[in-house]
Amino acid sequence: MAVSTSPETPIPVGEVSRLIGGWIERLGAVWVEGQITQLSRRPGAGVVFLTLRDPSYDISVSVTCYRQVFDKVADVVSEGARVVVHAKPEWYAPRGQLSLRAAEIKPVGVGELLARLEQLKKSLAAEGLFAADRKKPLPFLPQLIGLVCGRASAAERDVLENARHRWPAVRFAVRNVPVQGVHAVPQVIAAVQELDALPEVDVIIVARGGGSVEDLLPFSDEQLVRAVGAAVTPVVSAIGHEPDSPLLDLVADLRASTPTDAAKKVVPDVGEELARVQQLRERARRAVDGFLQREERGLAAALQRPCIQRPQRMIEDREEQVTALLERGRRTLGHLLDRADSELTHTLARVVALSPKATLERGYAVLQKPDGTAVRSPQEVGADETLRARVAEGDFTVRVDGAPGAATAAE
Repeated sequence: MAVSTSPETPIPVGEVSRLIGGWIERLGAVWVEGQITQLSRRPGAGVVFLTLRDPSYDISVSVTCYRQVFDKVADVVSEGARVVVHAKPEWYAPRGQLSLRAAEIKPVGVGELLARLEQLKKSLAAEGLFAADRKKPLPFLPQLIGLVCGRASAAERDVLENARHRWPAVRFAVRNVPVQGVHAVPQVIAAVQELDALPEVDVIIVARGGGSVEDLLPFSDEQLVRAVGAAVTPVVSAIGHEPDSPLLDLVADLRASTPTDAAKKVVPDVGEELARVQQLRERARRAVDGFLQREERGLAAALQRPCIQRPQRMIEDREEQVTALLERGRRTLGHLLDRADSELTHTLARVVALSPKATLERGYAVLQKPDGTAVRSPQEVGADETLRARVAEGDFTVRVDGAPGAATAAE
């Protein structure tokens, strides 16, 4: 229930603490999971003090329990272990401090951890966080590599030495963070996000050596997996050895079996690249030489052709053909003219033979009336009618004398 207060009617600190304690009392006993970061067992003391921490959110809470409660799990529980505690929240009013009074402590076994990881894996896979189409390709030759690893660790040494051995000019931006324990998750996330924000960083390697399942748990944390999935820069996971498979391997853009393998996959080998360049140069040279040789052979074959050896031969051959065609054309035209001349001569002879002039030359005459019509019958003319007589050598006039049928020449 909210408390009504104002600047004129404030409530004392003690009353606020009492009210908070009352609200907390209503919560009742709860089961709480966390990782033990501090463990205090004073000799002869009947109370054991612990600090439970949530590695994903960097939140801690104090826990107290009686010695007989802790002694039941003292052999399997130590700092860094994950436990489930059945406890009742308590509010210490004089100091305004919240703590948990544990009545039972249960260690989280490896089997249970693996079961939870498998459930988390299925949940994240259903979201598509591990999908292949989300994977970003790595650059061929990164100029600056971000490295997240433990301080002075074997993983850091393996990555740096192998990378510089393969490509001496490669540069690294190293972020040393805890790689196990309660502080690992938030600091690894912060390092990845810091390197991801640097535009000059081309790829990020998260590396750690081998360890137990509990040691590698930070790299299966949901918050870390989501942070890597949201990174814009390609991320390479190099956690543990080949059999180890934290969830970070699934969300990373490339999974390396070891830190050494990560260096080999991220940085090309300068010797191999030089050899490859030399091979490509030789291949290109052979290709160019082969092309030139083929072209030279083609050119030599073209020069050996008769038309190139003696170009005028083509003209001479065509000249003979043209001369032959010309003579053939002349002969054909002559034959056509002779035939036409002969036909014309025969036609002319026939025309001459059929013309009236030929008849006149044989002694015949044609009598014509003044209007030019030929006289064909004596009945067509009258007495004293003047006619025109046409003979082969000319014409003259005649006059009809007497009855039709008798005519005399006039002049």
